[in-house]
Amino acid sequence: MTLQTILLPLFVQVGLTFLLGFWMATERRGVFRRGQLHWRDIALKQTPWPGRAQQVSQAFQNQFEAPILFYVLVVLALATKKADFAFVVMEWLFVASRIAQAFVHTTSNHVPTRGQLYMFGVIVLFLMWAIFAIRILFPSAFGVL
Repeated sequence: MTLQTILLPLFVQVGLTFLLGFWMATERRGVFRRGQLHWRDIALKQTPWPGRAQQVSQAFQNQFEAPILFYVLVVLALATKKADFAFVVMEWLFVASRIAQAFVHTTSNHVPTRGQLYMFGVIVLFLMWAIFAIRILFPSAFGVL
């Protein structure tokens, strides 16, 4: 697998995080501009943000939970040369689940659907880590993984 092929899903995930971050800033700026909130209301990390601003903010914050493990794994897989076609497919599945979960979070915010998408991504990420660990710890016993 080429470096670009392996890193493209990571770049897409990073792009999603920045997109949500800029969107969050725009929503929050609008809240202040409309006078719905004053900076003193949030100075000590209170969360009195109106619904839409809070919704986008939480979608942004979600990009710093499970994706951290994704970033670390991609770097380790590159460094150890364990990123193959199956790894890249699972990368895309994880990133697609994050995009879909962020979409649901910032639109309908249907919690059951959002939760299912989150769990799908976490399961994919768990499998990625499990396969990677097996390949590292037992290279000759499980060479086909």
